[in-house]
Formats: sequence, C-alpha cells, structure tokens
Amino acid sequence: MSEVILLTQEGYDNIVAEYDDLVTVKRKEVAERIKEAISYGDISENSEYDAAKNEQAELEDRIMKLEHMIRNAKILDHSQISDDQVNVGLNVKIKELPAGDIIDFTIVGSTEADPFEGKISNESEVGKQLLGKKVGEIAEVNVPDGIVRYEVLDIYKVARE
Repeated sequence: MSEVILLTQEGYDNIVAEYDDLVTVKRKEVAERIKEAISYGDISENSEYDAAKNEQAELEDRIMKLEHMIRNAKILDHSQISDDQVNVGLNVKIKELPAGDIIDFTIVGSTEADPFEGKISNESEVGKQLLGKKVGEIAEVNVPDGIVRYEVLDIYKVARE
C-alpha cells in the first residue's frame, strides 16, 4: 500500500498541520477524558469511558492515515508543470456545451479533492477526461444521464503567495 499521493504544497501543508494538531493537542485531550472517565469508578458500565475510548480509536486511525499520506506524498512542483495542457495542480476554465455554463476549478490529487472549494480530483470522471486536453479541445464525460461535453477555455497556474 505504498501508492504515490499527489498533493499541492498547500494540501501537503494542511495535512502536516492537521497531523501536528492531532498528535500534540488532540491526543492529550482524549487522554485527559479517558483519565477523567476512569476516575468515575467502574469502567464496565461507564459511558464516558466508552465514548472516550472510541474517540481515541478514531483519532489514532486518522493519525495513521495522515502518516501514510505524508510518507507517500509527491508534492507537485508548479515550476515544473507546463500549463499548455490540463494537468494536476493547474486551474482550468471550461464551458459546458451547449449550455454555455462556465466553470473554473483546480485539478488536484484525490486526497485534496473538494468540489465545494473548486478542487476536483484527477481520478474523477471529469478530471480523467480533461487531463491532457489543450485550450480549445473538447472533453466528453460519461454521466448517468448520458454524455456531457466541456470545452477547455483556459489553463493556468495559481499564483503562489
């Protein structure tokens, strides 16, 4: 299970920050809740203890997943990504045909995907069909209702701060 996880620098930084917070802050908070629940006496019928132990298990599971992501991360170097065709780490402006709706989003690795933030996965149907397309080319995406066509209007890098 050592697959490469594609991440932008921002995505990698977010994962590291979450990991640090879980390890340095949340672990201590959960340990305190367990300690407090134990102080109530018999743990065999102690719902506070059970809840704290469940929270601890979920926390440790998330920490392990983040460690895996960090260990297997491949950070995309914007300076080495050409913006002459759609690729992971680039912004894309497309037009839905024939409706004419304009959509602007970033193609990211599946770990960072968040459609509500305008980030779609390179593994999604839209992402897969757009990869490699150039400005003016059409991507056809199979959806449950048939085929949706998108024209690539622009491909660009996001300015780094």
